[in-house]
Amino acid sequence: MSESKSKTSALYEKEGIAPPETFSKSSVAQVVQFRKIQPSADDLIQGIIQHDKVALSRAITLVESTNPEHLAKANTVINGCLPYANNSIRIGITGVPGVGKSTFIEAFGKHLTDLGKKVAVLAVDPSSSISHGSILGDKTRMEELVKDENAYIRPSASGDSLGGVARKTREAIILCEACGFDTIIIETVGVGQSETAVHSMVDFFLLLKISGAGDELQGIKRGIMEMADAIVINKADGDNINKAKLAKTEFNRALHLFPAKNSGWIPSVSTCSSMTKEGINEVWDNIANYITLVKENHYFENKRQEQNQYWMLETINEQLKNNFYNLPEIIELLETNKKAVSNNELSPFAAAMQLLEKYSECNKKNLNK
Repeated sequence: MSESKSKTSALYEKEGIAPPETFSKSSVAQVVQFRKIQPSADDLIQGIIQHDKVALSRAITLVESTNPEHLAKANTVINGCLPYANNSIRIGITGVPGVGKSTFIEAFGKHLTDLGKKVAVLAVDPSSSISHGSILGDKTRMEELVKDENAYIRPSASGDSLGGVARKTREAIILCEACGFDTIIIETVGVGQSETAVHSMVDFFLLLKISGAGDELQGIKRGIMEMADAIVINKADGDNINKAKLAKTEFNRALHLFPAKNSGWIPSVSTCSSMTKEGINEVWDNIANYITLVKENHYFENKRQEQNQYWMLETINEQLKNNFYNLPEIIELLETNKKAVSNNELSPFAAAMQLLEKYSECNKKNLNK
């Protein structure tokens, strides 16, 4: 085919202009080198108390690390931040998937930043039980809030922790408080066992519901209803307004069946629309009234003290578990006993006792060294 004919062919591709390099090779090398540099614990602490979000993110990543070598450094950072923490209101938000938690948190968070608050959102994304992967898409669902200078969003994979609560959420709260955030919002993956863990680390527990999903009280666990300090019927807009009002009435009736709270607070039910922002301000007013009450009757301080003790014991349990499974002798015997149990050569209970005895022997040897 001639040159002129080839240019008229549908397959002919005109040579374009080579795109300019966005980054020079030297610039890319500098960025890569910077990321490889691990800041010291003191650098992270200083960055956090100076309200540096980058330092905060790196510190949370360090705390979430499962590498045993990072544990001591993470503890140093947390202890260094403790004097600057505990000056926030911690709010737990839960609800079944599809109730609109992310949309509500964005509207609620924007309302708070407009009031001059500094808001940190610790959103727990569910991890796949098969691939163990997590989408971590909360930042994409909170497009406006993520651009707000007074807001910080940190999605974390739930991993294999109880009910999907991120393993180190409690420590992340301390770091966010030290970084100057006065309102901490913790979003759970959905209604389940995770609510118990979240309830043990927040001051106010909010249950989100939607109307029009059949029987409004069907499938609601008594424990979750009892834990809730307020119930908000979300998506109360358009044709759904009347249904939301009906759901509010039914939930109010249900709340009267539960015993009084130790805090002296009487939970209430309200409606809101995350799209129109209707009712969002009433949600915050309700939380503010609760905080005023529990601080006056000293329940706020007492609850924080109980939570600290609870998490001390939880940390002990977690560390004992990690020490057990990371011991080389246990790793070897565990594989042997797994096969024995699978082949019905050993009962699960006898296999467990052998492993615990081996762990005890190893500890005694280490003490005698």
